[in-house]
Amino acid sequence: MKYSLFIGGEWVTGPDQEYFPAVNPYNQEIWAEVPQASENQVIQAIDAARDAFETAWSKTSGLERGRLMNRMADLLEADAQRMAVLETTDNGKVIRETKTQMHMAARAYRFYAGAADKLSGGLFPLDKPNVLDYAKKLPLGVAVLVTAWNSPMALLSNKLAPALAAGCTVVIKPSEHASVTTLEFAKFVEQAGFPKGVVNVVTGDHRVGQWLVNSRRVDKVSFTGSPGVGRKIASDAGRNLTPVTLELGGKSPNIIFESADIDKAVVGALAGIFGATGQTCIAGSRLLVQEPVYDIIVERLVARAKGIVLGNPLDPGTEMGTLANQPQFDRVMGVIRQGAGDGAVLAAGGKRAGGVGLEKGLFIEPTIFRDVENTMTLAREEIFGPVLSIIPFKDEASAIQMANDTDYGLAAGIWTTDLNQALRVSDAVHAGCVWVNTYRASAMQAPFGGFKDSGFGRERSLWALDEYMTYKNVMIDFSGEERDPFAIRG
Repeated sequence: MKYSLFIGGEWVTGPDQEYFPAVNPYNQEIWAEVPQASENQVIQAIDAARDAFETAWSKTSGLERGRLMNRMADLLEADAQRMAVLETTDNGKVIRETKTQMHMAARAYRFYAGAADKLSGGLFPLDKPNVLDYAKKLPLGVAVLVTAWNSPMALLSNKLAPALAAGCTVVIKPSEHASVTTLEFAKFVEQAGFPKGVVNVVTGDHRVGQWLVNSRRVDKVSFTGSPGVGRKIASDAGRNLTPVTLELGGKSPNIIFESADIDKAVVGALAGIFGATGQTCIAGSRLLVQEPVYDIIVERLVARAKGIVLGNPLDPGTEMGTLANQPQFDRVMGVIRQGAGDGAVLAAGGKRAGGVGLEKGLFIEPTIFRDVENTMTLAREEIFGPVLSIIPFKDEASAIQMANDTDYGLAAGIWTTDLNQALRVSDAVHAGCVWVNTYRASAMQAPFGGFKDSGFGRERSLWALDEYMTYKNVMIDFSGEERDPFAIRG
């Protein structure tokens, strides 16, 4: 399958269009060709979004915006199975998760569709009589949305849904490692009947992102990815004073206290790191376990990890899929080698997975290190793979200190049956998202985002609408009085 760019409501291919391959990480086969956008095509996409904003979308009522978004959600949900197959083929995530994410994405569009006609401002009483003061919420304008390869449709919905509801037009740049479902999604935009240019998709390498972020005709940038790239984007956008939302990485502590329900905590720890093959920013990659239950937790996790079923990600029976691409596979294997060299004890996995049906795939065994110290690379750097570091702690104070001793601040998990402890620790940990007796749960109504190197701004919830809006204040003096500051008064 050879794709085109989606610009100004048209499928665009240049006379000398370059392409790059989409490679299936399960069998290493090239299964699609994705266009590498040129700088001129990026400019065309921005111009199309700008024209659509000024002539159509900013003049479209919230009721109509919501209607179109609901129609788009219907199309996505009706085609969820096919879209899930495409995404699994593109990034190796198991089909049971990609299909769930398609329905979650549809939920996001419906959630924000319901908010599109309720974006009210405010009326403000002033100290002076006979003066009317009110503020209006207005869309920022053209938003650039840059998504990552691990969950393309879910990450896009976190950005696109509030942007459209707020009244922004967009240019989307998906990761070059997983672009296909974003291009397929543009067909739903077309079928739903959005005005041309409201949604544009340009694909390609990092140069495309740079051209977008550095444009003075862009009013907002939202990025999901690594802290390193996030810093570069913030710096580039800052030169134009373009506001930025950054959803970056994590090194999330998942804390098991001796008071925890052990059975539930073990399941939560497994789901927190081996779900999505560990390729998620909220992965509970640092498992902090209180010393009295440390050995039993390690023992149970090792036994369960060895039983996780690896295989074709399109098989519903597969429990863990591949790494998404060769560079990520190589990086994770390098961190595993370094972890063993630093003195952590390898308790499970640690190798490229072999066996029938796994020969060509980018599979890594579910890997567990025990006796990890919080100063080791395993505990400091985001690995983004199926690698769990288990760290012992003595008491609540040391757990909190250890949990917060990181450059990141995205998520945290707390496992305890002591309500007072749950409240104390959830307040004390430096994380934007805290789960108690659960992990990797999400809801469209709940805000999502982090602190420190995990970025700033929030996605999901009604708060996310503010990321794509600005405010205009209007003050009207109807007193009839003359307010001349230069008049001489007796």
